[in-house]
Amino acid sequence: MTVGLALGVLLAVQFRVTREIQSTEPVQRTKELAAQVNQAKDERDALQGQVDNLRAELDKAMSLPQTAEIMEELDRARIEAGVTELTGPGVEITLNDSIVSLKPGQDPNLYVLHDEDVLRVLNELRAAGAEAISMNGQRLLATTEVRCTGPTVLLNKNKRLAPPYVITAIGNPDTLESSLKMKGGVAETLQFWGIQVTVKKLPQVVVPPYSGGIKFEYAKAAV
Repeated sequence: MTVGLALGVLLAVQFRVTREIQSTEPVQRTKELAAQVNQAKDERDALQGQVDNLRAELDKAMSLPQTAEIMEELDRARIEAGVTELTGPGVEITLNDSIVSLKPGQDPNLYVLHDEDVLRVLNELRAAGAEAISMNGQRLLATTEVRCTGPTVLLNKNKRLAPPYVITAIGNPDTLESSLKMKGGVAETLQFWGIQVTVKKLPQVVVPPYSGGIKFEYAKAAV
């Protein structure tokens, strides 16, 4: 009987000590963290399941015939919008101010490049079928303006460029060169005043993408 009583006392003491240990703050904190870890694992598994489902839906959508057509149309739209780098055969035109020594009484404005001179070259290239044009590394869009700002020109509303102007155009090199060098054309007119004009045909040129923002304030798609 004494042994049984002693064993009972020991068990009671052990149960109490164990309960007190489990109720201490470190143990409770460990249990809370373990519960949070298990909850995070369940949430991760659920999210992974969503990712797998979305990937399966994307793969299914990408395999549809109309998806390829849409992607091709998107690529064409990016090219036409000027936000894609393009490469191909073309020409490189360099324009610089005249190096002619002026005589007394001559107007110096006739011997320096102006925005209208640059515009004439750009318009001639477009008329000759240039598919993409850049000037001093700046892509030209349909909305690009070329305006005089003193000795420089303003391009794309915030790019100030100074001579020499290096214009790169993608298109048929022979056609582009001929359009500029035709008798009585833009190159001959500029060279009459001593403006430096060089045209190089190249098998491969690169026109960078437009780097500015595109925003329409008044225009919107017609319904």
